[in-house]
Amino acid sequence: MDNLPVIVIRFALYADLMVLAGLVAFSLYALAHEERTSGILPLNGPAIVLSWLGLMLSGFGMVALVAAMTGSSLWALDGEVLHEIIGESAIGTAWIVRMAALVMAVLSASALGRHPVSARLVLLAATSVAIATLVWTGHAGATEGWTGTVHRLSDIIHMLAAAVWIGGIAAFSWILFRPSPALSGLHLSATHRALDRFSQVGSFAVGLIVATGIINCLAVVGFPHFTQLPLTTYGQLLIIKLLLFVAMLALAALNRWRLTPALSVAIRDNNTEMAAKSLRRSLLGEGSAALAILALVAWLGTLDPLGVTG
Repeated sequence: MDNLPVIVIRFALYADLMVLAGLVAFSLYALAHEERTSGILPLNGPAIVLSWLGLMLSGFGMVALVAAMTGSSLWALDGEVLHEIIGESAIGTAWIVRMAALVMAVLSASALGRHPVSARLVLLAATSVAIATLVWTGHAGATEGWTGTVHRLSDIIHMLAAAVWIGGIAAFSWILFRPSPALSGLHLSATHRALDRFSQVGSFAVGLIVATGIINCLAVVGFPHFTQLPLTTYGQLLIIKLLLFVAMLALAALNRWRLTPALSVAIRDNNTEMAAKSLRRSLLGEGSAALAILALVAWLGTLDPLGVTG
């Protein structure tokens, strides 16, 4: 697969930025003020690591993308060509904006300990801008005219909504995948409140994902070509992505309607081990599906939607 370096870096960058943005957003809407500086969701260290990682992945990603575009090796890339693409293309402009946003993300992540609220807001804004620039490296960036504008706006909303969902999964995994002695009653009570808040925000995010996903698919494939999707590599991967999304929806519904109420009962009865274990299993399945979807998205962005398989 000639585009493997591009796909791997795109996947890593998508996962990194979505987890970072989602974790920060989660800490703002799901946690009380005093809980943001407690040990429930320690954000300072992970935010710094994810910000720096995003900055490095974005740099490597541009090199890999230009190498793939020019058909050259990563180690024999023409510096003048790289400079020309960065300075004279929409992809290059988006990359410059992304790098500036990620520098701001690194600075604000480093200030979380001193300014827990304002630094979070700046970090969330910077990471959201970085995510938004990624649409110019996919099919939305190549769509022209007013259709392209609508496609890019829809794709940005799609990715930010996905970040809220994926970041919520990451946050609850961070909270719950720890030794049982660390899961005190107070800790689990805060987790239950956060689950309740996340269910409301997550439902809105899922609605946005579905609506913008339909718009994006129409913009990329075009309505007359829908019947050809099963005949193309792009369409087959898209179908797998949709099946994984349905699986995530099923697990999210299980969390909201069964496991979260069960945790409330378990906290009341002071017998939380089984409830926490069930939530961990569900989060593991949901998180695995989310990572698989991001890998497919990274791959889909390199494919011709109407290219028939051999």
